Amino acid sequence: MIRYIIRRLLWAVVLFVAVTVVTYIIFFIVPANPALGLCGKACTQDDVKRVQAYWGLDKPVPVQYLKFLERLVVHQSLGRSFATRREVNDIVKDAAPVTASLVVGGVVLWMLIAVPLGILSAIRPRSLLDRASMVFVLVGISAHPVWLGLIFSFFFGYKLGWFPITNYCDFINPSTDCGGPVQWAYHLFLPWATFAILFAALYVRMIRANVMETMNEDYVRTARAKGAPEHQVMRSHILRNAMLPVVTMLGMDIGLALGGAVFTETVYALPGLGKTAISALDTFDLPTVQGIVVFSTICIIVFNLIVDLLYAWIDPRIRLS
Repeated sequence: MIRYIIRRLLWAVVLFVAVTVVTYIIFFIVPANPALGLCGKACTQDDVKRVQAYWGLDKPVPVQYLKFLERLVVHQSLGRSFATRREVNDIVKDAAPVTASLVVGGVVLWMLIAVPLGILSAIRPRSLLDRASMVFVLVGISAHPVWLGLIFSFFFGYKLGWFPITNYCDFINPSTDCGGPVQWAYHLFLPWATFAILFAALYVRMIRANVMETMNEDYVRTARAKGAPEHQVMRSHILRNAMLPVVTMLGMDIGLALGGAVFTETVYALPGLGKTAISALDTFDLPTVQGIVVFSTICIIVFNLIVDLLYAWIDPRIRLS
């Protein structure tokens, strides 16, 4: 187990370096000079050079990257924004709870939908519930989050007035009119539903297929032949093995969820990491975009590491592969 953990940690370090290097290179391939935006249109060429020297943009790309790594590792600093002059740590600190609320709530909602629906569809194939779930899967896979968010906003927010269309409420601070767990969940329900539909549809199909395949395994038939109760067969033999791929898939989908959150945040005007990154790209604010990419990468790596360890704990055969 220790060797497995060491291998995963080394792979996490390699992945982190690769992602940051690619991000750095992409920004320097783009034919734009951040110093021009920092200095303004009235600046002379000498002023632009002074700005480049002040921000370290006149140094070679490898040198800038090493400075970035030194600042990150030694000082735990993501730099300072070109556009607002704020510390990127503070920008990420303000935006991360919004994206975390959206992603965590969306994951919980799509699992609450997908697990029972997928299991029931597998137990009763070709039933009315199974056919209805397949229609849900087709709609969920086909609908784009932006289109779905606009539809939900129009009908459930504007027409029916059941939920707010925009605004984010703080989970911890209940002293204001828009604060506390109740208002937090109330304002995020439509974003959660929009965010969860696509993944819930994918997971319903995957869970259904896994459960149906596991139900036909020899060890399941053996357990039933020995007189084991059906609920025990379902819990100990079918679900435990059928849900193993779901654990792996969930770890990979967290990265997709973080990337896809930008669409939902844009529709509902949520001040999360995705919306902040898009605004930073508009102004070519390299430190802010880098900081968000680095923070998101670290979150994905940590979560995938946890999922890998959980998977190895559930199935010890993984440690030997």
